[in-house]
Amino acid sequence: MKTRNAKKTATMITAAQFDEAMMNYAAAELREVEINKVITTGVQELMTQHEAELQQLATEKQTSFEIALSYCMNNKQQLFGKRRSIGTEYGIAGFRLGTPKLKTAKNSNWKTVLVELKKTLPEYVRSIEEPAKDLLLADRNTEKVAPLLMQIGVQVVQDELFYIETKKAA
Repeated sequence: MKTRNAKKTATMITAAQFDEAMMNYAAAELREVEINKVITTGVQELMTQHEAELQQLATEKQTSFEIALSYCMNNKQQLFGKRRSIGTEYGIAGFRLGTPKLKTAKNSNWKTVLVELKKTLPEYVRSIEEPAKDLLLADRNTEKVAPLLMQIGVQVVQDELFYIETKKAA
């Protein structure tokens, strides 16, 4: 596993201290991998042990939800005349308003809406201008872009990151 760190230290470290640090790092990483394997195996065993029951419960919940929904839809006037929910001994059922969203009307699409907005409500049309950083980066070495980067006030930088990559036990 690679670990990267951009911290800079000014302390004088001996070669023996460096070697010991590498050994400790590799040992800690190996132990970490072992613990994660034990955790993963335990979780998988528990999931397998309860998989059938969880599937049965999910099916039961779905069936019960559909029955409750059907009952509430069929009796919406009586049950939800004044309120949006009803309470029972076992819980609450009801209808919520979803998040408002825009949808095009019949015989319309977003292109025609945009044209009409430009005419009638231009303040509701977005026009975002921003540097195309991805294109500048991609073309940073081309004859057209490279000489102009500094002129326009842009420079390409790359941070140098320290990493440790341990050898994996077979």
